[in-house]
Amino acid sequence: MFKRIRKGQTSMEFLILMTVILAAFLSIGNYFKRGVQGRWKTAVDELGEQYDPRTGNTMLVHRIISNTDTQIISLNTTGGWWTSRRDMTNVVETKSGHVSAGSY
Repeated sequence: MFKRIRKGQTSMEFLILMTVILAAFLSIGNYFKRGVQGRWKTAVDELGEQYDPRTGNTMLVHRIISNTDTQIISLNTTGGWWTSRRDMTNVVETKSGHVSAGSY
């Protein structure tokens, strides 16, 4: 009978020890999370100034003007049909505008 009490006491001690360890992890979890977030913030701050769409001023106009002339000529000759095709294409591409970055 003495062994049964000892075995139950060991289980109870183990349960109490696990409860204490779990409570310790739960209580330091918030501090650990804040420490990791602080380290991330420090690492991002070391990268320097980043792009901010509120401080950019961009206006760019891109125009493409295309003109195509296709001419197909078919002739019926004694030896059969003779076909000729001529393509003429004119393309004008322009870009204009300004890009500025920084504060207004």
